[in-house]
Amino acid sequence: MKKSALILAACGMAATGAQAQQGNVTVYGVIDMSMVSTSKAAPGNNSRFSLDSGDQMASRIGFKGKEELGGGLAAIFQLETGFGADDGAMATPGTLFDRKSVVGLSGRFGTLTLGRQTDYLEDIGTRYTSFQIFGGGGVRAGHFNGLDRITGARTSHSLRFDSASDGGFSGSLFYGVGEVAGNNSAGRAMGMGANYANGPFGIGAAYYQSKLAADAAPARAGDTDLKTFTLGASYQAGPAKIFGAWSRTRRPLQQPLAASGLVNLTSATRANIFDLGVDYAVNGSLHLIGSVIHDRADLARTGDGATRARTTQFNLGVDYFLSKRTDVYAIASRQQASDAINPGVIGAAYAVAPTDDSSQNVLRLGLRHKF
Repeated sequence: MKKSALILAACGMAATGAQAQQGNVTVYGVIDMSMVSTSKAAPGNNSRFSLDSGDQMASRIGFKGKEELGGGLAAIFQLETGFGADDGAMATPGTLFDRKSVVGLSGRFGTLTLGRQTDYLEDIGTRYTSFQIFGGGGVRAGHFNGLDRITGARTSHSLRFDSASDGGFSGSLFYGVGEVAGNNSAGRAMGMGANYANGPFGIGAAYYQSKLAADAAPARAGDTDLKTFTLGASYQAGPAKIFGAWSRTRRPLQQPLAASGLVNLTSATRANIFDLGVDYAVNGSLHLIGSVIHDRADLARTGDGATRARTTQFNLGVDYFLSKRTDVYAIASRQQASDAINPGVIGAAYAVAPTDDSSQNVLRLGLRHKF
């Protein structure tokens, strides 16, 4: 009997150990392609017809894994890279895992990750701004060309801690290591955020600031280069999710502009961005979506010229889900600028934009598949 009991106990301990060492690796991704018609694009303000990748949701492939360590603790990792589905090119040449490269620990306390990653502002963006329904590529320019970070800006050499949810509350702390010898402030980044979700209502806020990594006369390494804050909320009213957010972004080191003509919006010292929208589910497959994004930017001048620039972007669309993983969409956007060069609706900063402050119209017809 004693021998049998010892054998059973040993088998139980072995099984527990094997279970603690179990892990899994998941391969996932998104392929998003759209036919795009753009008015007043690039020099000459001619129209442009293109086949684009990632205007609605960045095309990507990723790997994530988890190993149970026992006692509710797990080791995790995630590697994710962006690519152009239209030409197969890396989204960021020379950087293999440009979207995410982290390893960490997860448990009842929350999750700690280290590596290259986004801060909590992206979480606020995916909950309470147009980013959640129109994609980063379609709203980045409207959000101060992405300087408010809600469309997913990355910080390398960073640590991020996300608390477990408690009564609907969750929080996050973020720190980017500058790695500059002799100057611990140079290149450093810091952020924090919190969110509360209770039934149909949600509200959250996040803050981020970063410092120069190297001298850029007259500024010095370690000077604060960017400060940005976003407050957002949403309410699920039956089939309609109504959302809104306000972002304030400051660039303390931006020098006064001598030119009296039109300038890029990112030459501003400060911007306030307002984003309001709705996602209306007609049924389980069909969604009607709409939003408006308004920027008010302050320009410092040494001479004549406007000191306040504005842009307004309107978005309307239809999103039809053929399955849980595949959808087709049609989106119309119009962006207009005042006293600044129109940044354009889609693409990288000013890559496909008017050369003046005229309006730009964009129509996207696309197919998205998640795996």
